[in-house]
Amino acid sequence: MSSGDRPAEQSIPDALLYLLAALCGVATGVLGAAFHLVVDTLVRWPSWLVAYLGHGPLTLAAAAATAAIALVAAFFLTRTVAPEAAGSGVQEIEGAMEGLREVRWRRILPVKFVGGVLALSSGLVAGREGPTIHMGASIAQAISERFKLSEAELRGLLAAGAAAGLAAAFNAPLAAILFVIEETRKQFRYTLRSYTAVIIASTASAIGMELVGGTAPQLKLDNAEMPLSLLPAFLVLGVFLGGLGIVFNRTLLFLLDWVADTFRKVPFLPALLVGAAIGALALVLPQAVGGGELLIPGLVTANLPITTLLLLCLLRFVGVMVSYPVGVPGGIFAPLLTLATTVGLVAVWLLQTAVPLPPLAGAAFAIAAMGGLFSASIRAPLVGVVLAAELTGGYALILPLIVTCVTANAVSQALGGRPLYELLLERTLRLSGQSVPPRVEAGVPAPVGIDEGPRP
Repeated sequence: MSSGDRPAEQSIPDALLYLLAALCGVATGVLGAAFHLVVDTLVRWPSWLVAYLGHGPLTLAAAAATAAIALVAAFFLTRTVAPEAAGSGVQEIEGAMEGLREVRWRRILPVKFVGGVLALSSGLVAGREGPTIHMGASIAQAISERFKLSEAELRGLLAAGAAAGLAAAFNAPLAAILFVIEETRKQFRYTLRSYTAVIIASTASAIGMELVGGTAPQLKLDNAEMPLSLLPAFLVLGVFLGGLGIVFNRTLLFLLDWVADTFRKVPFLPALLVGAAIGALALVLPQAVGGGELLIPGLVTANLPITTLLLLCLLRFVGVMVSYPVGVPGGIFAPLLTLATTVGLVAVWLLQTAVPLPPLAGAAFAIAAMGGLFSASIRAPLVGVVLAAELTGGYALILPLIVTCVTANAVSQALGGRPLYELLLERTLRLSGQSVPPRVEAGVPAPVGIDEGPRP
């Protein structure tokens, strides 16, 4: 096909687009691996502090000061260089795929990397996937500018870069592919070219990460198939998680606005206060801080008492609610999955007081809860099923996962819940002075993913 015969939205041949997607994926995987290795090394600072100072009030004060300094530095870096790098970045990518936001990759890449390292290594209750997803899309933007891609190809490569970033974060390429297809269904222009580019980039990212020795969270859990008689219990768990997803989203949006209004004159103060709190908790109760990816296997096998589980559940919820509004790079996925794990374990403890449970029921309910809370908050039930199964190796639990995730999603929808990143995008647009397009605000049909009618 000659250049004059190509469709307006196609400026390069398919083979070149796929090559660029692979390049984007490998670069994202390598950068993501470097990001993880640095964070995984620096996050051990509390043990280094104890080894140097021993235990005592001085060590506690030093830990609080260390985390506070790191978070304040991350805040000022983000606010002065690239304010859009705060938070997860998924909403920024969705906005860019709609032509509503600009991916300023020259600013975002260094800020997401350095700011993310400072924030996550401090112990902030945030996930590694936010920075890697945004960095993947930034690499895609850079490649698109270099090769002067058409608007349609740019948006497709942005989706591929985002998928590569998620694959680099969790080494879950299949969930990354489905995340782009389902989560960005209102922005992603589904064609064979764009879909294939997403697959290639996600796979190449996982390969690139492993080639350079990158590490992904070790979330594999011993699990076994559950009897059909327990499916009603998973359904009830899904109902509860559907309501919890609504509470999670609305509380997060409320606190984002409250923090912005309350600390308008001293915007760095939340970073200072939260940093001091998580620094102290890193020594006193380390299970309450950090993204939580490394905690999940231990929580499932520890057989903790109900009081400890309830305390951790509360602390993890409060932790992510006060961490995300600070204004530094960090994702939501990992804290969401850790919170869901504690909820699933609480459910098992309550259930076993009434009926005998088979072995490994704790892992089964924890895995199902991960997918269910993800589905209720992000409103992507298929991704919830696949992500929970791929991360934990819980493929024997597909049926309980489907029951929990679909139920949680349906309950969230029935209660008026909306996808978290859609809400975050609307907030971002309003704060930047942009009018929210009717298609986003009122549910006007999108090119793909027409699944909700107009809202009053």
